[in-house]
Amino acid sequence: MDDIFTILFLICGGFISGFVDSIAGGGGIISLPVILFTGINPVAALATNKMASVMGSFTSSFTFIRNKKVDINLVKYLFPLSLIGSFVGVIVVHRIPADFLRPLVVVLLVLITIYTLCRKNWGQAAVYKGRTPKILIGGIGLALGIGFYDGFFGPGAGSFLMFAFLCMGFDFVGSAANARVLNFASNLAAVVTFAYLGQIYFHYAIPMGLAMVLGAYCGTRTAMSHGASYVKPLFVLMTVLLIGKQVWDLFK
Repeated sequence: MDDIFTILFLICGGFISGFVDSIAGGGGIISLPVILFTGINPVAALATNKMASVMGSFTSSFTFIRNKKVDINLVKYLFPLSLIGSFVGVIVVHRIPADFLRPLVVVLLVLITIYTLCRKNWGQAAVYKGRTPKILIGGIGLALGIGFYDGFFGPGAGSFLMFAFLCMGFDFVGSAANARVLNFASNLAAVVTFAYLGQIYFHYAIPMGLAMVLGAYCGTRTAMSHGASYVKPLFVLMTVLLIGKQVWDLFK
């Protein structure tokens, strides 16, 4: 493709990815293949995608925070841990191949999908009781663990975060909001590390990231306007698509 068509292609893909990712996670299954289509190597594509994604996740995080959808009293403890976990994950992935995780990820995503579908009214209304010691300890584990996973491998990190917050008692909109903030932290740590390693194609990342900013803003506004009845089906759809993508990669 000529450069102008490449950029337009990245912008379109970035907008759609940012819109979907801000609501239900899983935007990487749209944005990463779009970047790979430009012909750059997979590691650089992953790094460039993280750079663009951090712009979108910042926008959705800021919008959710401004509209008081994020539990600051909980997230302020988890944000730095997600940063640390992701940083360690990026360092480790340069030493150990991550593909051995793919079968486990498929199993976990299938279980999440089944559980979400079986609990009909789950996440329709918030039953979160506040930051108890049990919630805080569990949150610390998920921030470090999923942060590490996002830096080390990545697919489904947003879905895992949303599911974790749903289990804490948040509704689907609140879960999406808190998950976006932690996802921004893990993306940010990965971007800093990848930039240090010189893997980011900024001339692709910046236009795609700006499109993700617009997509993320539109997505968060849509989620807050339509509530759980809109977020839940999209969450299930993106989780199913993630399962399909991982199975395809597993047997390809």
